Amino acid sequence: MADGKRILVVDDDPVVGLSCKRILGAEGYIVNTVTKGEDALKMLGSEEIDLLISDIRLPDIYGIEVLGEARTIQPRTDVVMITGYPTLEDAKEAIRLGAFEFLEKPFTPDFMRKVAHKAFDKRGWILRKAFIDQFKQYITPASELDNSTIYYKDGTWARPLNDGRWELGFDVRQWYLSGQLLYVDMIEKPAVSSGEPFARILLGEGKIIELKAPMSGSVHEKNDRVNETLCSFVSECLSENWLVWLLRVNPKVMAEQG
Repeated sequence: MADGKRILVVDDDPVVGLSCKRILGAEGYIVNTVTKGEDALKMLGSEEIDLLISDIRLPDIYGIEVLGEARTIQPRTDVVMITGYPTLEDAKEAIRLGAFEFLEKPFTPDFMRKVAHKAFDKRGWILRKAFIDQFKQYITPASELDNSTIYYKDGTWARPLNDGRWELGFDVRQWYLSGQLLYVDMIEKPAVSSGEPFARILLGEGKIIELKAPMSGSVHEKNDRVNETLCSFVSECLSENWLVWLLRVNPKVMAEQG
């Protein structure tokens, strides 16, 4: 679970450092401890650290300064501030500077484990989202759709675009949850007809599902990167219904030709 993630703990109390090392080391994290803020900043300047846990009251520099410098040296490093003397001013400043959490001592081992897991779960989502962003022109979260979207059977849907065309596609989550989604095979046609298949979904064990069009129209554009897009999804991404478009059709052109 920890996957070699590196944690740096900064606290002048050796008991706190050892406790964090024991608690988080047992989870598989690589934990280093230092007692001074300057030592922490030197390590941040030379080694990649995934999570920094720092006391506010340090013997050399103020912990809030460590937070600010850490965010400059390694912007992607999450920082958790801990203190035995919490003040509203410190909490506000820590959050303003980008602290992930602001914790009061003493804390239980289980609470510290949850904080670390939460930080890395959040980071994992950011990294996955950055990967998905490569394909943002091909996918849309269902939460961003309005009531103009038409839903059909087998997870297919259609929605109007601003230029008069319509997008046809399918709901990714339905097929990831119902079977092993392997591949989407586009049916090569110059036009689609309502109720007729326009693509096939290949599931595990050789099962094939035909996706039937919820409307008719001439094919204007095809999503040639659909299978590459699907490869970017992992199970954690599927808390949201992601809609992948397969075709963009122009119903007006088909009507004029008919």
